[in-house]
Amino acid sequence: MSMESPLHHFELHPIIPMSVMGLDISINKAVIAMWIGSAVIFGVFMLVVKGGVSLIPGKVQSLAEMILEFIGGMVEEFIGEADRAKFLPFIASLFLFILACNLIGLIPGSYTITSQLVVTGAFAVGIFIMTLVIGFGRHGMHFLSVLVPPGVPKVMIPLMIPIEIISMLARPISLAVRLFANMTAGHTVLAVLFGLAMSSPLWVGWLPFGFTVIINGLEIAIAIIQAYIFTTLTCVYIGDVIKLH
Repeated sequence: MSMESPLHHFELHPIIPMSVMGLDISINKAVIAMWIGSAVIFGVFMLVVKGGVSLIPGKVQSLAEMILEFIGGMVEEFIGEADRAKFLPFIASLFLFILACNLIGLIPGSYTITSQLVVTGAFAVGIFIMTLVIGFGRHGMHFLSVLVPPGVPKVMIPLMIPIEIISMLARPISLAVRLFANMTAGHTVLAVLFGLAMSSPLWVGWLPFGFTVIINGLEIAIAIIQAYIFTTLTCVYIGDVIKLH
């Protein structure tokens, strides 16, 4: 029996073909995964709202409060306490959406949208543009001083500015590639091991299948960690343009 390509999982095929003015907007597994991720987050917090906020929280309210306090602490640490209320909704939405989509992708038959570079790239470029808007909005043209590190001799400024520009442009690239690479690598390993288990004789197949179970557990941890890292770096980048670091 020939083993299916481990990259087959990442292929997308239209479920409902759709096109608007030549632009392909077909519904596929990735679109459905994003809908499910958004619905899960919305559903959890709707349960909290409909149940009413109580001084003695139930399980769902306790979970929601723990998550928001955790993310709020992250915002305070990297962006600042004064801006917590302003940025908490965005940072919380970003973390929960990426986390939900990462975890949904571990369900057999589902799809991990963060394994697509175009998705993580869109997130990263959007965040990069947002940091520029925040920087110019807060500091005006003085924001450009971020390209000149403090204490640099004037004669070195023409050399340092291109280096700093390259460093800034590298941020969205590293942000996108880090999440994409980690999620893709884990799923590829799982696909290879599962393919080996299915194509091997029964007396041998249990070994790669056992490794599949173990790695799947690690993938859950990686899904959480990668959502945390992506969100933390977003907070760091926003904090840098606010404090001009």
